[in-house]
Amino acid sequence: MYGKFNREIKIALAVILFSSSIWQFAEGNIGNGIFLILLAAIPVFLIFFNEYIIMTLLQMRKQDMTKAEFYLNKITNPEKLVKKQHAYYYFLKGNMASQHNINVAEKHFKQAQKIGLSSNQDLAMVKLSLAGVAMHRRRKQEAQKLLSEAKKLDEKNMFDDQIKMFKQQLKRI
Repeated sequence: MYGKFNREIKIALAVILFSSSIWQFAEGNIGNGIFLILLAAIPVFLIFFNEYIIMTLLQMRKQDMTKAEFYLNKITNPEKLVKKQHAYYYFLKGNMASQHNINVAEKHFKQAQKIGLSSNQDLAMVKLSLAGVAMHRRRKQEAQKLLSEAKKLDEKNMFDDQIKMFKQQLKRI
């Protein structure tokens, strides 16, 4: 359903709603005008935050990976997404693929890293995931490098436990 003209449709809908609100203000219907402005904000919001990515994140939070994958697969043209959403698309695809196919997961994580995620925490998560792939493939030096990069990016120390666990596992390799 995520079609070729989706962004253009959202912009056109926002313009129509905003124009209608101006008309309502001119007619003296202030309440209707305010409501239409608020309604016009929804398609503008959805231009920058894709609804399928939001639904995927909500399903992942509920631990329902089947529905999360269903919503993520509804995006047929990820290159049409805003740059940050494009990166998160590949990040989420990598998370989904990591449960089934480590090769595909690595490809998606590297693509997300290349496009660029918006926060250092998210980039640290990608580095941790790539370190896990490297450990799985017995590439100890690459995994250590990725773990140190993740440690530097983890400003809030959210991944300290995972980094320590990975380092302990690296000692066994």
